[in-house]
Amino acid sequence: MITAKRPMPPWLQAIAEPAPSFRFSAPPPRPVEPPARKRVLLVAYSFPPVGGAGVQRPAKWVKYLQQFGWDVTVLTVENPSVPLLDESLLQEIPASVQIIKARTLEPGYRLKQAMIGSSHQATSTRASQSQPTTRQPGIFRRMVARLLSFAKRCAKQCATTLLQPDAQRLWLPGAWKVACQALEETPHDALLVTAPPYSSFLLGQKLARKYHLPLILDYRDEWDLSSQYLENSPGGWYARFTQQRMQQAVLKSASAVIATTNASSEALRGQLQSLGLNTPVETIYNGFDTTDFESVSAPESSSSTTDRPPALPPASTDRFRLVYTGTLWNLTDIQPVVRALELVCSQSPEIASKIELTVIGRKTPEQTQLLTRLAGLPCQIISRDYCPHAEVLGYQSQADSLLLLLSDVPGAERVVPAKLFEYLATRKQILAVVPAGETAQIVRTFHARSHFPPGDPQSIANWLIEQVHLKTTTTSSVASSFPEEELLAYSRSRQTAQLAKLLTEVCAMQGSQGLQRARGAV
Repeated sequence: MITAKRPMPPWLQAIAEPAPSFRFSAPPPRPVEPPARKRVLLVAYSFPPVGGAGVQRPAKWVKYLQQFGWDVTVLTVENPSVPLLDESLLQEIPASVQIIKARTLEPGYRLKQAMIGSSHQATSTRASQSQPTTRQPGIFRRMVARLLSFAKRCAKQCATTLLQPDAQRLWLPGAWKVACQALEETPHDALLVTAPPYSSFLLGQKLARKYHLPLILDYRDEWDLSSQYLENSPGGWYARFTQQRMQQAVLKSASAVIATTNASSEALRGQLQSLGLNTPVETIYNGFDTTDFESVSAPESSSSTTDRPPALPPASTDRFRLVYTGTLWNLTDIQPVVRALELVCSQSPEIASKIELTVIGRKTPEQTQLLTRLAGLPCQIISRDYCPHAEVLGYQSQADSLLLLLSDVPGAERVVPAKLFEYLATRKQILAVVPAGETAQIVRTFHARSHFPPGDPQSIANWLIEQVHLKTTTTSSVASSFPEEELLAYSRSRQTAQLAKLLTEVCAMQGSQGLQRARGAV
């Protein structure tokens, strides 16, 4: 007899059945979020399309900062009153960089120069008036000329007295408005101001105070030295007194200071200590961009449909080519080289005929007059005005030796010309006519036998004669023993990494100080 199986009670079934197995697995890993990017407002009056060596520094920083976690907003001038423009420099600025511009109230550079004139123009005018001529101007014309000369002197005196520390102070009203709008619309973590012009430091000081942001000051040149040697810089006791107070106030508001040489860093550190401050001071040299040299070629000859000057003649085995690129002015006086060439021409005319001096860049009237002394001598002189940066590198590539100049004046021992590092990147020989100081120390690391003080033209002449003999009799090269590792320390990417590290440290320090103040308030 088959009987139905009684169902198991639920409580017994729960005991009898095996417990379901559970898998314990670690939760899926959270995606690692990249560190939050920061943004810096870079105030740079001198920024592409403004030309010149000083523009390279902020332009290269902007190019590389994004690789190190920093986005950039650039505040620059819309209508710069400058002698040189180079539109080609804009090609290197990343499209993601936000560029904001403000108009300046300055007159155009040509009008500004015509209004205030220059000491050289005044000297030339007086000299020409003192020379005998076949026909003297009438009394009325002489009176008008004197009145115009007096008006120019008055205009220059008024402008340089009122516009402290420089004429670019007329940019500050528009720059302040545009900067405030940008800082209120987009959060920023730091302010970075590069100078000259030093009036930009005043703008940074006001912005830092209003928005409580860390302020980093970049001294491309020392303020005191620039006031002595820059063209149209205001002089006199009033300017020195006023600018000293301005600089002290700006330094008191800075969270960090950057200089381009170790000697300048020491000088600025001394000023800060005299104010009772322990503000960090960092040396970030000027440098070279390795990508600039990847496709360097000699400039092409101009066609008949353009106004461009012809390219240099092809390199010759029986001619020594010495090339200078950059501005010739009172801090890069070419007189020692002119004197050396005159000595070569008088002592060895045949050797002098195998020397070619090529000068590329803007020249003050005084320096142009020095070059005219070489006219008619056996050596060959080629002069070009300012060229786009890529063409300048092409001219450097055609040189047998590159010429570096620095005048022997007070403070020059703390100056390192920006072009030195691009010269080094070419691996070409450098004739350095510079006084003792930091520039000479760097040059000796790479070229121990081609450094001469400006006051020794005979040694420069002897070196030129020796180089002509070497060029015409041998094909030796020094590139094989070039200290490459020391050179890479001056690459723009490494220097920008140094800047990014400083920005991050300053922001962290500012944040910790703010937290301490908040805790103290509680």
